[in-house]
Amino acid sequence: MVLHSHLPFVRHPEHEDFLEEDWLYEAITETYIPLIWMYEKLLEDKIDFRITMSVTPTLISMLTDPLLQERYIRHINGLIELSHKEIERTTWQGQFQRLAIMYVNHFCRSRDTFEKYNRNLVSAFKRFQDEGKLEVITCGATHGYFPLMDVCRDSVRAQLKTAVAHYEKHFGRKPRGIWLPECGYYPGQDELLREAGLKYFFTDSHGILHGTPRPKYGVFAPVYCKTSGVAAFGRDLESSKQVWSSIEGYPGDYNYREFYRDIGFDLEFDYIKPYIHPDGVRINTGIKYYRITGTSMQKEPYVPEWARETAAAHAGNFLFNRQKQVEYLYDMIQRKPIIVSPYDAELYGHWWYEGPQWLEFLIRKIACDQDTIKMITPSEFLAENPRNQVITPSMSSWGYKGYSEMWMQGSNDWIYRHLHEASYRMSELVHSYPNANGIMRRALNQALRELLLAQSSDWAFILGTGTHTSYAIKRTKDHLLQFNRLYEDIRSNAIDEQWLGDVEFKDNLFPDIDYHYHS
Repeated sequence: MVLHSHLPFVRHPEHEDFLEEDWLYEAITETYIPLIWMYEKLLEDKIDFRITMSVTPTLISMLTDPLLQERYIRHINGLIELSHKEIERTTWQGQFQRLAIMYVNHFCRSRDTFEKYNRNLVSAFKRFQDEGKLEVITCGATHGYFPLMDVCRDSVRAQLKTAVAHYEKHFGRKPRGIWLPECGYYPGQDELLREAGLKYFFTDSHGILHGTPRPKYGVFAPVYCKTSGVAAFGRDLESSKQVWSSIEGYPGDYNYREFYRDIGFDLEFDYIKPYIHPDGVRINTGIKYYRITGTSMQKEPYVPEWARETAAAHAGNFLFNRQKQVEYLYDMIQRKPIIVSPYDAELYGHWWYEGPQWLEFLIRKIACDQDTIKMITPSEFLAENPRNQVITPSMSSWGYKGYSEMWMQGSNDWIYRHLHEASYRMSELVHSYPNANGIMRRALNQALRELLLAQSSDWAFILGTGTHTSYAIKRTKDHLLQFNRLYEDIRSNAIDEQWLGDVEFKDNLFPDIDYHYHS
């Protein structure tokens, strides 16, 4: 099991309330803290398990930022207040009041857990890794999409070096593996992974299946890249489809909670106004009273007991299918197969409210109810199975059509000529100022930060989906404009220290960054 945990860096100290910062607060309450509860309970009950989880450098930066930590407390306190009001409002609506009480308990417990780890949830994931149950892997520094950066390998190298150094600072060890942003791979990229000290990565299925020569065991064994020796693990389509598919996947079951019915949109404006954006923009509060029910707009109240029973049944079904899959594969390939099931972590809890319950049921059933399969991390599998086929994986990504189209289409292809020019300029600065100190070094380091932030694949993805497009355009342009001003100021030796300090304050991630990474 691989959970990819990522959010773009969104931090706006210049605004008291900023709508897109809610992405982080929702993910903390609905995904990261419920996963922590699950890991804690499994440890407490001495259930053996293994999960691989990426925590991207931008997410680590936000989870460890004092300003965002303080704002999360304000956010969760608001939800606690709202859910208490909901208990009063639903006094004569028994089914809804029971759910309001459930939400009060959830939000209060979330706040307690947040404080328990001194507001730093990264320390919780570090604890589970140190216990040997969780393998935390890294990602590109800002989730830059590598296949569309290959014209400037210095930028890919900077994404990797920054990520590895940042990981080591927070986890006290070097990362063994990496989640390639958007599973984006191109031949030769693995050499840069080896340079950064990384031992393995993941690709979508066709990255392995279309490799040269064809893989003998398909995606059911890792392969070593021919030029670097770095291992590549391919996604298993069957297990992924059982969870992801909008038609066949578990999250669409009618007993599960309906994501798209939230009191932030359902209730009267004057009542909900204190708990939505100050500009009056209605938002999801996380308080949802209905189950999916069916395909029509008619929805019935959510029944947690029914949902929990369904999650347990789905976990049993998933386990049964994996057992049969493994038995069939073992007979066919005559070696222990590995099934790689990667998902966005935010599916568990945020999009699929019962996801963490399902995952816990699955882990307990694997540990206690059978002996056909076991959970394992990539590092453990490679240690147990050091001999694997050598191939050159194919250029690939996950997402729409599987070959970068989501990140390069009519709505977003304009950004790349600017990103490439900025990359060339950054390489020029590194070679022109090899021994910079003082304010010059600060400016060079900030120039690299701005370039990395502009390269985030999230902005191209948002433009491709057509949601929050004005914000994605603004972020791309702002970071490029700030980079170009820094470039001009550095070249003319006319750095405005006050302006530089303001930019450093706003875009403050990677405090230990070294501009030499871009070389």
